[in-house]
Amino acid sequence: MDNDVSAGSTTTSTLGHLALGLTLLAFGLGNTGVIDGVGAADASALATWVGGVALFMAGLLALRAGDGADGTAFAGLGAFWFTWGTAAGGGASAEATGLFLLVWSLLALSLTAATSGRGVLEQGVYGLLFLSLLLSGVGAFAEVSALGRIGGWTAAVAGLAAWYGATAAVAKWPAFSGRAAGRGVTATG
Repeated sequence: MDNDVSAGSTTTSTLGHLALGLTLLAFGLGNTGVIDGVGAADASALATWVGGVALFMAGLLALRAGDGADGTAFAGLGAFWFTWGTAAGGGASAEATGLFLLVWSLLALSLTAATSGRGVLEQGVYGLLFLSLLLSGVGAFAEVSALGRIGGWTAAVAGLAAWYGATAAVAKWPAFSGRAAGRGVTATG
């Protein structure tokens, strides 16, 4: 790849949020038990390739384009999803699973704090991801499946929000950016 050619930050951000949204939606719905015969481990292939590899690549492209926020978020979450996807169904103990989810919830908490000022939708996605991982991790430790299901619903809502944000960017729909938009609107201060 020519060093003078870089991926567009907006395109990379949109791709990353689509990958994150689809992965969170599949992971979340798998944890809810709402679809008979579908569990969280059934999302492992999608988590590995879309959430892991594609999201990690989007992160590297964002970093190369100079977007440290999306680059860090997507590369970090890509590592999380790849690890989770390849380990799903591996027979880890409830404590190991809980610890894994709780440790990675710290990344989501950092991303939530880092997106302050970038828009309520993006901050909401990372906040819901944090809450989902926290609930799922505590549920795994305590062996309380209801917490895992609530965490699943939270992940599904986060996935829908990430998907909507990315789709809104592509389709030019309104998004909750937290920034003034429109003709003649300026921000002062």
